[in-house]
Amino acid sequence: MLRATFDAAEQYTVGIEDEVMLLEPDTLELAPRAAEVVALMDGDQRFKLELPASQIEIVTPPMARVPDAAAALLAARSELAERTRGIVRLAGAGVHPTSPGTGELNQLPQYEHTIREFGAVAERQLVCALQVHVAVPGADRALAVYNAARSYLPWLAALAANAAFYEGRDSGLASVRPKLSELLPRQGVPPAIDTWEAYAAALAWGARAGAFPGARTWWWELRPHPRFATLEFRVPDAQATVADAAAIAALIQALVVWLAERHDSGERLPVAATWRIEENRWSACRHGVEGMMADLETGALRATRDCLTELIDALEPIAARLGAGGALAHARAMVELNGAIAQRAAASDGGAPAVTSWLAERFSQPCSG
Repeated sequence: MLRATFDAAEQYTVGIEDEVMLLEPDTLELAPRAAEVVALMDGDQRFKLELPASQIEIVTPPMARVPDAAAALLAARSELAERTRGIVRLAGAGVHPTSPGTGELNQLPQYEHTIREFGAVAERQLVCALQVHVAVPGADRALAVYNAARSYLPWLAALAANAAFYEGRDSGLASVRPKLSELLPRQGVPPAIDTWEAYAAALAWGARAGAFPGARTWWWELRPHPRFATLEFRVPDAQATVADAAAIAALIQALVVWLAERHDSGERLPVAATWRIEENRWSACRHGVEGMMADLETGALRATRDCLTELIDALEPIAARLGAGGALAHARAMVELNGAIAQRAAASDGGAPAVTSWLAERFSQPCSG
C-alpha cells in the first residue's frame, strides 16, 4: 500500500501547514480560544484545531510553485486576522516569548491518546512548527530522498530558528522548541528506513505495543506521509512572516528535487548515522545560523552560514526552474538575519514583551518583490 501510494504521487508539489499562535488582544499573551476562532471561519477547511487550545493550523492546498503556496498562505493569514479582529491577535514563532510554558489543550478524539499518556508533558507542547510537504513521485525515489534529506535537517533548523525567548527570558538558544518537543518520544532526527516494508512494520509494531496509534504520532522532524504521499519536513519553527515561510519552503522543495535528480542519475545518496546528524542538530538549536556544522564523514567543522550559502548556491538553478528563485533569494538573506537574530534585536529595546509585539505586527505582512 505504501509503495503504491508513493508511486502515484504528484511531481514535487508543495503544501504548507502553518501553526499559528492566538494572542489576547490587549496583553498579547496566549489566548486559549481556538475552538471559538475555528467556529468563526464557517467550516473553512484551511483552518484546523491543533493540540494547544491557543493554536490554529493553516493548511494550504498542494501547489506546483512555492510563490503560489505563499500567496495562498498570505491570503489565509490575512483572512484569519480580519475575521478575528478584536477577538484575538496572531503571531508566528516556535514558542510564545512570554506566556507560561503550560496551557490548555483541545480535548479532541485525535489527541486523546497523547493527553492521557503524557499528561503534564503534553501541556508543555505549546510549540508551533512550519510543516512543509513535498510530493515525491516514485516509491524508491521518495525513500532515497528521505534517507539523504535527514542529513540536512540541522541546516534547515538553523535557518528557520525562531524561538529564542521563552517564559519571559532569553533561553540562550536560537530555538527552544526542539528541547520542548523532546519531552515527547519520537522527536528529532528520524531513523533511516531501509524499505517501505520496514516502515509499515514499524507503524504496525507501534500500534500493537500501544506505543503510538499510527503514522500521525510518528513525530520525527521528517517523515513520509502515508496519506498525502509526501515527505513532510517538520523541523522548521513557525515563521514571523509569509516571506520567511516561503523562503524555507523554497529551500526544502529545491533540496528534494536536487536529491531526487541525483538519485535518478544513478548516484547512491549518502545515508548518515543518526547520532552524527544529532550533533549538528544541537548546534542548530543552540546557535542557529551563527554556529558550526560538522562534516558527517570527516567531522571537520565549518561555519553554518558557509554550509547554507553553499547549499543555496547549488539549489539556485533548481529553484529558478521551479519558479521559486525569489523565495530562495530571501532564504539567502535569512542566512544573515533569521528569526532568532531578529527576535533578539527586537528585545534590545523592551525585552521579551517587545518580541511578542514585533511578531504580531508582522503576521500578515505582504511579501515584497
